[in-house]
Amino acid sequence: MSAVALAIATATVVVSLYLILGRGGFWRTSAHDAVLAPGERSEIPIEWPRVMAIVPARDEAAVVGETVGSLLRQTYSGRFTITIVDDQSTDGTADVARCAAAAAGAADRLTVLRGSDLPPGWTGKLWAMRQGIAQAEGQLEPPEFILFTDADIAYAPGVLERLVRGALTRGTVLTSLMVKLRCDSSAEGLLIPAFIFFFRKLYPFAWVNDPTRSTAAAAGGCMLVRRQALKAAGGLDAIRGALIDDWALGALLKRQGPIWLWLTADARSLRAYPAMGDIRRMVARSAYAELRYSPARLAGAVLGMALTYLAPPLLTVLSEGSAQALGAAAWLVMMGAYLPTLRFYGLSPLWALALPAIAAIYMVFTIDSAVQHWQGRGGAWKGRLQRGVSRSAAQG
Repeated sequence: MSAVALAIATATVVVSLYLILGRGGFWRTSAHDAVLAPGERSEIPIEWPRVMAIVPARDEAAVVGETVGSLLRQTYSGRFTITIVDDQSTDGTADVARCAAAAAGAADRLTVLRGSDLPPGWTGKLWAMRQGIAQAEGQLEPPEFILFTDADIAYAPGVLERLVRGALTRGTVLTSLMVKLRCDSSAEGLLIPAFIFFFRKLYPFAWVNDPTRSTAAAAGGCMLVRRQALKAAGGLDAIRGALIDDWALGALLKRQGPIWLWLTADARSLRAYPAMGDIRRMVARSAYAELRYSPARLAGAVLGMALTYLAPPLLTVLSEGSAQALGAAAWLVMMGAYLPTLRFYGLSPLWALALPAIAAIYMVFTIDSAVQHWQGRGGAWKGRLQRGVSRSAAQG
C-alpha cells in the first residue's frame, strides 16, 4: 500500500467530515423558506410598508411578461409597485412588460424606464438597478423596501408577503431567497443542482444569517432591501464595479445590520439552459471573479475540488486496503451530502453517483473563466464585456 495513497485518502476523509460537520450544515435543504416568517397571520402589522420591485431587464421579452404577471398577482396588502428598467433592449422587452400589466388590469402599478448608456466603472445590472433606485428616491413617498428581482423569476402569490413579514420580524436589512432554477434539460439535470450545492458550500446560509460571522452573500434573483439601509451604506455606487453584484450587496449591507438568505420552492427561474455550453457561459462569466482574479486561488480551488470529489472514487477503484476503504468512505459521505439537493429538485438519488464527474466539469468551467479573463473576454453577458474589478475594490 502506497504511503502517498494513504495520506491522500486520510486527507479526503478529514475534508469530507469537516464539510459535513463544520460547514454550517450547508447541505441541508428541508426547511426551505418556511423558517423565514413562521408567525401566525394575527401577527401581521396593520399597516404594511410600501414596496417597489426594481427589475433590470435587457432583451428579456421571452420571460418578462410572466415575471411581471406573477409580481402583480402578489397577495401583499400594502402599496406595491413595479419598475422595469429596460436596459436598452432590442427585442420589445418594454412592450411585453406593459402588455402583461394591462392584461392583469394593473397598468397603473407598472413604470418602465428606458435605461441610459452605461457609465465607465459600472457593470450593466448594477447601473440598471441604480436608475431604478433614483426613480424610487424621487417619489413623494419613497418605498421603505426595494425588491430587486431578475426579469426571469416567477413568484407564487404569497412570496412578497413572506419576505416583508420575515424582514420585519427578523429586523433584516437584506432578505434574499435563492429561487429554484430550471432543471428540465439533461444538461440542467446534470449540472444545476450541483451549482446550488457548491454555492451553499461556499456560502453556508447559516453563516450568512449569523450576525456574528463575516460570511455574507445574497441570491441576485430575489433580494428585499431596506432602502434607508442601502442609502446609509453608500448606495449601489459603493459596489458599482462588482461583477458578482449579489455577493457585493450582501457584504455591503451586512455591515449595516442582519441579512438573511435561504432556499425557496415558491419562486422559480424561467431561464433555460438547454445545453452544457449555456451553463458553462453562466458559470464562466463570474467564477474567476469569485476567486478575486487570483491564480493562486484558482490553483487552490482546483486542487481542493480534486481532493474532495475526484480523489475518493479514484482511490476506491485504484487502491487497496486502508486507502481504498477511506476513499470509499469519503466518496459515500459526499454523495450523502448531495442527496438533499437532489430531493429538492425532484431528481433520482442515482445522480449522486455522477458527483465526481460533475465536479470535474465545474473545474473546467472555472479554468475557462480564468482563461477568458486573461484573454480580455471576461464577464461577457448579452453583448457586453463586463470585466469588473476585484471584490475589495468593488466595495470601495
